[in-house]
Amino acid sequence: MNMDVTQLFTRADGAYVFARWGRPIVPVIFGVDDASLSVFKGAIEAVVALAGHKMAETDADLGANLMVFFCRDWDELTDVPHLDQLVPDLHPLVARLKQADANQYRIFRFDTAGAIRAAFVFLRMDDHLAQVASDTLALSQAVQTILLWSDRAFDDAPPLAMIDDKAVLRPEIADVIRAAYDPVMPAAAHDPSHALRLAARVVPPS
Repeated sequence: MNMDVTQLFTRADGAYVFARWGRPIVPVIFGVDDASLSVFKGAIEAVVALAGHKMAETDADLGANLMVFFCRDWDELTDVPHLDQLVPDLHPLVARLKQADANQYRIFRFDTAGAIRAAFVFLRMDDHLAQVASDTLALSQAVQTILLWSDRAFDDAPPLAMIDDKAVLRPEIADVIRAAYDPVMPAAAHDPSHALRLAARVVPPS
């Protein structure tokens, strides 16, 4: 495999940080029409199935644990009821996103074992994102929330590739996702040796 698994989970500060979901995923998407809602939920279901993980109708703690928010302007987030209770630093976060002219941001929450227990995805539909096909955007976000990837994991190459004008998950990334959810693998890891175990499961047997 022509990919360094270690770099996918090694952050810019040099720390190795891996986590997968420790509970069934319950998604909810805000700010889109019914057609886009169906596309997003379909993409999440496909990636969860690829991982061999599960989805559920409700989460015991939050009701929904994967929340995707679409907006035209970051200030809209501060008007979402109770969002500041889920994201306590919401106002300074919005200020940082505006200053950076960002168009997307993800926040993860973890359980006591270090596994992902919730994720919040914020998407500002600027001119760039507005030109991205809904199925491409949906698949990209689903892939980037199924694991806690490094903040620079996809700097060199995106997780998706275009084939006949259709976005598909790169096979090597799909293999990493499947390997990461192998039941014998830990739900969270901070030792780079974890990447070697992942890589051993990614490389097909000869």
